[in-house]
Amino acid sequence: MRVVIAWWDLAGTGRTVASLRDFLRDEAVDTWSQVRGLLLKTWISDDTDGHERWGAVFLWESAEAAAQELPRRAAELLGGPPHHLWSFDVEATVEGVHDLARLAGHGRALLPGRSPDIA
Repeated sequence: MRVVIAWWDLAGTGRTVASLRDFLRDEAVDTWSQVRGLLLKTWISDDTDGHERWGAVFLWESAEAAAQELPRRAAELLGGPPHHLWSFDVEATVEGVHDLARLAGHGRALLPGRSPDIA
């Protein structure tokens, strides 16, 4: 298994965390739900203390899956590849006790009443 973390500083991109939430709802969630080998993608943001940062944490089945050609729409919207990109081997995983039926379909961009159809 492989974890990849991608991070953009939004200053100068013309984008904000709020505007990128529309991108998630309108296209990214559906597009990424079809990527083979992707176990989980979590989009992350920081719009506190004057920062505007955006990124994602990917959990992949394998290093080969992480290395495949991937959708690049975020890079197009943000004017280029992530400012920071890290890749790590996974040493162990665990899923804790929780009341969610599944992990997909949660987050600020997908609040009730604003969620896309997620297969």
